[in-house]
Amino acid sequence: MPTLQFKGKNIIWNHHLTIPYHTLEEVTKLDFQAKKGEGTSTLLSAGNLIIEGDNLLALKALLPQYQGKIKCIYIDPPYNTGNEGWIYNDKVNSPLIKEWLGKEVGKEDMTRHDKWLCMMVPRLRLLRDLLDDDGVICISIDDLELGSLLRIMDEIYGEQNKEEVICWRRRHNQPNDKSKAIGKVAEFIVIYAKNLNTLKSKGTFNGLALSGDFSNPDHDPKGDWASKPWKSGSGQTGTKYKIVTPTGKILSEEWLGTEDTFKAYLAEGRIYWPKNGDGLPRKKYYKFEREIEGQCAHNFWGHEEFGSNQEASDEIASLKIEFDNPKPTKLIKSLLQIFTIKDSIILDSFAGSGTTMHALFDLNKDIGSKRKCIMVQMTEASKQEPDKNICKDITRERVKRAIEKYEYESGFKYLRVGDPIDPESLLSGVLPTYKQFAKYVYYLCTGEYLKDESKIDEKTYFVGLHKQQAIYLVYKKDYDELTRLALNLPLAESILKARKGKKCIVYAPACFLDEDYLQEKNIDFVGIPYNLFRRNSQ
Repeated sequence: MPTLQFKGKNIIWNHHLTIPYHTLEEVTKLDFQAKKGEGTSTLLSAGNLIIEGDNLLALKALLPQYQGKIKCIYIDPPYNTGNEGWIYNDKVNSPLIKEWLGKEVGKEDMTRHDKWLCMMVPRLRLLRDLLDDDGVICISIDDLELGSLLRIMDEIYGEQNKEEVICWRRRHNQPNDKSKAIGKVAEFIVIYAKNLNTLKSKGTFNGLALSGDFSNPDHDPKGDWASKPWKSGSGQTGTKYKIVTPTGKILSEEWLGTEDTFKAYLAEGRIYWPKNGDGLPRKKYYKFEREIEGQCAHNFWGHEEFGSNQEASDEIASLKIEFDNPKPTKLIKSLLQIFTIKDSIILDSFAGSGTTMHALFDLNKDIGSKRKCIMVQMTEASKQEPDKNICKDITRERVKRAIEKYEYESGFKYLRVGDPIDPESLLSGVLPTYKQFAKYVYYLCTGEYLKDESKIDEKTYFVGLHKQQAIYLVYKKDYDELTRLALNLPLAESILKARKGKKCIVYAPACFLDEDYLQEKNIDFVGIPYNLFRRNSQ
């Protein structure tokens, strides 16, 4: 398969692997949950997260808990039109990339397509790591970067995993631009599965809500129905036989099914005769059947059913929020309805005005599900606007107001990307809490997230079990005390007594035991911080 070449590709292709893990710090005063009843509140915020910070750092920070757990990702990245004012800010150790830092990517920038791809690649690779095996990623984009996006998605996700490209009509009116022969009214949603075969074999996707008119003019006991012609249409093959209408008219046409099939439908009451019994027969299909089957989506989404840019602007204006180019909740809600199930986790790492969480809460309310959402948004502060905070003032505020206005029984926790967890930070005295560090150590050791955090015990230094191995972290969030900690004989004996018969992996600043003792007792010592990223669990 031909690959896409662009400036900086060889530099950034594995950049996501070099990103240090960061803590995620809860800002409790910015948490929000719906009120239910007089003076009471429901704890429905668990699992719904709004994260403030660089999405590249946030995605890496989410890996220990959410790797392979996300069912659906929706992102709306910059379209790279030259009018968006986006700035390349990924700190890559390269002279070429360093030249790009802090500079707005405008229309006259001859490398703007290279910069856009260099920004997208590490994020797309981390997003893939977060997807479940039957997960999907949906990316809004316009024609400017559509070709590049498809080619880079083929490289990262695999051409065989492309589900579809949806064309969405975003404008509800006709463009009036005399400078163009063809006005732009549509954009695209690129959809890839992590593994399309797994998605199809598991069947973890749904149909859309029914469209079309259903009624019951003949009081059919099976309920509302619609109908379609029984006569073969143009280009359709059929079977020719005679049908007699209730009025006695003889019809000799090509019909969609055999004569026996027609007689069976007639006996079931599935045949409708228009024009008071004198018209061509039509086959009924019942609303309850279509609701069970679901309605398969197609790849052209009109503004009437899926919303428009104007409708999206009206939505956030009704919440007294100002934001350029939001997406309508109808659009995102439809994607979530198709690609998620009742307890799925959804991720949006370019959250913007917060449409994704709003749409999810609306879907949960409609069908009584417990889907959860994680959103990430930068502050977009700058030297000119140091106090600007899109995440707090737009993303969070929009979701909060939507919960209040539409009475969603939902809520969220508000987190910020915190300090890195790496040797340099630890040596400089920037220390995470024991629990934060323990979860990262478990992930680094096993490649899996720690499911039962309640077993973490700072007093005994126990982190968790993995297969037949016990993982320990000898650590304190106090630099002076940390420098005096070590794996010594009393601690080793205590660990061995608690974990008989298991291999013990102990992370500690130092070890006062010789190698023969460690081997005899089946203890694996990992020095921190220098050997922190050595994986030990087999």
